[in-house]
Amino acid sequence: MQTETIIAIVCALIALLAAIPVTWKFAIASKTKADAAKIGTAEEKARSIIDEAIKAADAKKREALLEIKEQSLAAKNEVDREIKDRRAEITKQERRIQSKEDILDRKTDAMEKREADFASREGNLKKKEARISELEQKKVAELETIAGMTTAEAKEFLLKSLEDNVRDDVAKFYKEMLSTAKEDADKVAKEYVVNSIQRCAVDHVSETTISVVQLPNDEIKGRIIGREGRNIRTLETMTGVDLIIDDTPEAVVLSSFDPIRREIARIALEKLIVDGRIHPARIEEMVEKAKKEIEAKMKEAGEAAAYEVGVHNLHPELIKLLGKMQYRTSFGQNALKHSIEVAQLCGLLAGECGVDVRLAKRAGLLHDIGKSVDHEMEGSHIQLGAELCRRYKENDIVINSVESHHGDTEPTSLIACLVQAADAISAARPGARRETLDTYSNRLHDLEEIADSFKGVGKSFAIQAGREVRIMVVPEQVSDADMVLLARDISKRIEDELKYPGQIKVNVIRESRVIDYAK
Repeated sequence: MQTETIIAIVCALIALLAAIPVTWKFAIASKTKADAAKIGTAEEKARSIIDEAIKAADAKKREALLEIKEQSLAAKNEVDREIKDRRAEITKQERRIQSKEDILDRKTDAMEKREADFASREGNLKKKEARISELEQKKVAELETIAGMTTAEAKEFLLKSLEDNVRDDVAKFYKEMLSTAKEDADKVAKEYVVNSIQRCAVDHVSETTISVVQLPNDEIKGRIIGREGRNIRTLETMTGVDLIIDDTPEAVVLSSFDPIRREIARIALEKLIVDGRIHPARIEEMVEKAKKEIEAKMKEAGEAAAYEVGVHNLHPELIKLLGKMQYRTSFGQNALKHSIEVAQLCGLLAGECGVDVRLAKRAGLLHDIGKSVDHEMEGSHIQLGAELCRRYKENDIVINSVESHHGDTEPTSLIACLVQAADAISAARPGARRETLDTYSNRLHDLEEIADSFKGVGKSFAIQAGREVRIMVVPEQVSDADMVLLARDISKRIEDELKYPGQIKVNVIRESRVIDYAK
């Protein structure tokens, strides 16, 4: 039973296996037919799509070809038109160039003709010049024969005549310009100076090289001299001052060119006389006290001077040097008083001229600062003053004012010129300075000597205490026009060679006299 069952199963399996290929083949055949039908349908659709695409592409191709042809035709037309325009422009330029060439040819021909004409004329001119030169030489020879003068003599005569005429014209012009300038300048300058002088009043102190100390009695003289002169020697050694003890009743004379030393000696001696104890140790003590007292006085005087003129922020050393000028004189005029006056005048003049009043006062106050150390250091007070101002960082305008107030250097500002003017005004005040008889006589002699050195001067006289020089000229040698130039030349020479306060008037006189007698 089992065997039959197995056989049945095997048979079933074999039958199943045999049926599978048939079934598979039949399925494949069925599927193939379906796929073939689908493929056929797809191929037809593809062919129809391809045909439509080909048709559309052909249409686009034709449209593109037409568009390209149109663009090509338009570009060709544009190029043809541009070429045509360029050809027309080139043709126009060629015609223009040709026209210019024709004009240049005509001008070249004309120039060649002119050159030939000029060459011909030049030849004719050279011939004429030669002829004229020959005739000129003949005429000059004839004129020299007739006039009895050579060409050089005639030229000299003409130049001399021309020089005389020009000199007359120059003198007249100079006189007119000088009078016009004086009318304008003198009016303004006098107004400035007079206003400034009237508003400034400074006392003048006249000092000498000696001081007199009054004594209570003549017995004190012996005590001042001391045993074997030890007291007087100690005092002279400590102060550097000469003590003159003579027959003058109740007085001792102190002599020294240094006013500060003389003042120290005077104060020390007066203290010794009041104290009554006069011996070398006491003298040294009193001299030291006098020095300190003088230093304090100098500082106070400097501060008072700066405060009086309104100058502030001065270096302490400059203030001390200003106070030191209280004991310095110039031609008998106190140097500090002179500086204060110059500062005030500078301020007034600066106010009139419209410049910095404070800076002008500062320059005026410090213009003679070098006089405070010129006894101790080498150099002029101008050089020393400028050096001091530079050392203590003063303004450049102040330094230039110090350097130029006596004309040693050129002033670089209006303030420097005002310092010069104020210095001259202060020095020229009546009684401000004292001149020795020798100085006065020498100036008069020099004035007359300068005037006599000029050609045509007959006599000269220095009058008005040297404020005027009167000159008598020879009428035959000096004309009226020459007088103007002569006065100017003499004034210039006096300015260059002489030093004097104020101004000197040069008065030139030309006088012709004719005398006859009626009988």
